[in-house]
Amino acid sequence: MAGAARRRDGHVTQERMLEEAMAAIAEDGLATLTMSALAERLGTSGGHILYYFGSKDLLLLAALRWSEASLAEERRALMARRTTAERKLDHFLRLYLPRGPRDPRWTLWIELWARTPGNDALREAQEELDRGWQEDLEALLVAGVERRRFAPLDIGARASELLALLDGLSTRVVLGQESGRDPRPALEVARSAARALVAPYDSGTDGAPAGRAG
Repeated sequence: MAGAARRRDGHVTQERMLEEAMAAIAEDGLATLTMSALAERLGTSGGHILYYFGSKDLLLLAALRWSEASLAEERRALMARRTTAERKLDHFLRLYLPRGPRDPRWTLWIELWARTPGNDALREAQEELDRGWQEDLEALLVAGVERRRFAPLDIGARASELLALLDGLSTRVVLGQESGRDPRPALEVARSAARALVAPYDSGTDGAPAGRAG
């Protein structure tokens, strides 16, 4: 995903910094990630990293945005895929949940959540990223209802409820509270919750169109 580590002038690229920051978080956790440690991994100076990001908080936010941008591309591909709404929803759950306790994206989310109350810029950025997931899930559910794969439902409410549950499950996985290092039980819980919140279409229903207040 990342380009060359250095430009022709010898400077490490911003993308390479973000890639290496995510790798460091996956390997050793967030506590050991300092600007000097990251600079050493990259063979550059802490001042060079600060020149581009200004602070550790801004570096972490940029790393999260970089990671989320990749997932947004995967979501767009998922939405365009010619498959059933049920399969799309299942893949959406897989995309959202962490890969395991050392998932660097979710480690960043948890860290930045803790810093959000006193930082308007972080809060606004997180709301923007959350909105992308919410809107895509709502679109997926609307399409499923319109194609009579899901029963009519309150689209906005169900999407919010499911995402809140996924946030809780993801936090437990990253903190090692969900069956140790195995993320699969969390996926099964998410699937069960999705089945409860998003019922399959019943031909005996009136087939009312989907909406934000079904």
